[in-house]
Amino acid sequence: MNKLQKNLALWLVIAIITILAFNLINRPPTSEKELPYSEFLDLVENGKVSSALISPDQIEGKLISGDKFTTFAPDDNELIGLLRQHNVEIKVKPTEKTTWWMSLLINWFPMLLLIGVWIFFMRQMQGTGNKAMTFGKSRAKLHTETKDRVTFADVEGADEPKEELQEIIEFLKNPGKFQRLGGRIPKGVLLFGPPGSGKTLLARAVAGEANVPFFSISGSDFVEMFVGVGASRVRDLFSQGKKNAPCIIFIDEIDAVGRQRFAGLGGGHDEREQTLNQLLVEMDGFAPNETVILMAATNRPDVLDPALLRPGRFDRQIVVDRPDQKGREGILKVHARKIKMADDNDIQIIARRTPGFSGADLANLINEAALLAARRNKDVVGMDELEESIDRVMAGPERKSRVIGDREKEIIAYHESGHALVAKLIPGTDPVHKVSIIPRGHAALGYTLQLPTEDRYIVSKTEIMNKMAIMMGGRVAEDLIFGEITTGAQNDLEKATEAAHRMVCKFGMSEKLGPLTFGHEDQQVFMGRDIVKGKGYSERTATDIDDEIHSLVMGCYNRAKTLITDNKDKLIKLATLLLENEVLEGSEVEQVLNGVPQTA
Repeated sequence: MNKLQKNLALWLVIAIITILAFNLINRPPTSEKELPYSEFLDLVENGKVSSALISPDQIEGKLISGDKFTTFAPDDNELIGLLRQHNVEIKVKPTEKTTWWMSLLINWFPMLLLIGVWIFFMRQMQGTGNKAMTFGKSRAKLHTETKDRVTFADVEGADEPKEELQEIIEFLKNPGKFQRLGGRIPKGVLLFGPPGSGKTLLARAVAGEANVPFFSISGSDFVEMFVGVGASRVRDLFSQGKKNAPCIIFIDEIDAVGRQRFAGLGGGHDEREQTLNQLLVEMDGFAPNETVILMAATNRPDVLDPALLRPGRFDRQIVVDRPDQKGREGILKVHARKIKMADDNDIQIIARRTPGFSGADLANLINEAALLAARRNKDVVGMDELEESIDRVMAGPERKSRVIGDREKEIIAYHESGHALVAKLIPGTDPVHKVSIIPRGHAALGYTLQLPTEDRYIVSKTEIMNKMAIMMGGRVAEDLIFGEITTGAQNDLEKATEAAHRMVCKFGMSEKLGPLTFGHEDQQVFMGRDIVKGKGYSERTATDIDDEIHSLVMGCYNRAKTLITDNKDKLIKLATLLLENEVLEGSEVEQVLNGVPQTA
């Protein structure tokens, strides 16, 4: 049976159902007894009829007993006289004058209405925008070349990931180059790294570089409240991929659907687990997809199901980390193309002063600089705006409207001067870039900014101890100058205590406890791992850990106290100048500590 025959059969069934429903609706009521006309005349002659309603085509009446009846009314001229003779109450219903079109409308309107409803419903079912029939269809978008096309030329600071992805693009363009040696294409590529590192941008660049169809979808688009919809969408997605093979499918934030199964307390999420199971089958099941490559991005690879990460599914797991100095310089140049920059801007200095910034942070930095320049009615973005935007991204915008009393302002000045002084007096620490007592962001009343001269990937015990001593410099300065302590050092104390705890429990840097680690990394409940775990050490060891943390923190505090006490005069000079200017650059701090007189 072809499609036309199926449609004709469907419409025939609809018509039969509609007619039956119409006849059922318009069937006359049958609650009254229908009498032959002769029997009606006998009842009248016997005095058993109390009333009669005479209409052009029938007579409706009521008996003395209370029963109702109906009978067909012929044209009988003697009927009225007979009814009057037997004292029957006579009522007459006049003939209704209706036009032919009104009669047609009254009789056929219900059926026409039902047909219209059926036609509307069928069009909705067959339409391209139908939700009911496409509920299990994939919502992936097929990307084509547009004016906003992104290529690898727009991606900087990720040379290794670009090289890995370029290999996959070459395989899709020229598979024989790799297959001649017996190799096979990776079935899946997982991009993972911290937020803002450029994972999605890399995927868009792959779409721009590859001359193959590129489908993109978010992991959350699979999961619905109805069980089975997500699995259906996965099947449909890979079905589209097979029809357009060779192609690339990109799933952003795959952790929304790929988390470990049987996760959380009280069982797992059936819909999400079915979706994950279907995804596992499509990636490497009995019907392998040799020419469909799956790319995915996440910043939580630790929560993904192990079956998803095994070879044969995600063969390539590419780390997209925060860029180094060279990468930051390249990213800044990419974003600076769209901005009117001053000719004397030194992007290399900005890259050196932004360690730990992600690609998103650097994009925000350039944008903030452009907004600052526009606010200041400048024609180009200069170094002043770029420097200011670094502070805005790191510490938040200035809050000059916050009114701070002279006493509090003096305490803040000495607090920040204590940090800067200890940082300058301890050799080998990162240079002091700026000291400020202008409030910024949510709670920062002031800040001391140190910038490393180079990127570091490992930290020594001495460097951690030096940072802890610098953190204690603010509290020591307050106590030494004012003879009391304030709440201003809360964040410093938290960071110092946390650093000491990690030194003892994670890095094995305690001489007393030795090269051991204690405790477990905190695990989320939804990850489905063992929730109740022992500490892994005894109460005696816990006491030793507490004592060692206390010893490390107090050792750094006493070190900072000795340095500031021996250089109290420099502390006072630095705080006095900071109160006057509110912001000191690193060179100005250097001049004060070296005894160079400051000019007005």
